[in-house]
Amino acid sequence: MSQGGESSDGRTREVTPEHKAAMIQGRTETRVVRQYLEALGGAKQSGGRRRSKETLEKKLASVEQALGSADPVTHLQLVQERIDLEKAIEAAEQSVDIAELENEFVQIAASYSERKGISYQAWREVGVEVRVLRAAGVR
Repeated sequence: MSQGGESSDGRTREVTPEHKAAMIQGRTETRVVRQYLEALGGAKQSGGRRRSKETLEKKLASVEQALGSADPVTHLQLVQERIDLEKAIEAAEQSVDIAELENEFVQIAASYSERKGISYQAWREVGVEVRVLRAAGVR
């Protein structure tokens, strides 16, 4: 099996160990950035104070009880609330260690920024905190 690609003139070219290492680094850094930004997005979407799983489950029980006697429009709203609560409970069960993702991000952010041409301002605009960028060496 060839480990190279085909050039425009039809010849096969070998991928150098340096190029392989760069491809692996790129994939790794992209994965870390994606996971960190997704975790930031999840933390920002919820807004307000965090509700515990127990609180969410109690609210879900009260919504399910109210469904039985609700008029059609209220029933519709309660169904949506039930769906939202079920998603929130599922998310609470799959908690993400944002601190670990942040540490990984700090390790690669400067390299990724340089390689991809990502500015400090762009990171700030997508929600990365100043302290995180400072720790990563992104200026």
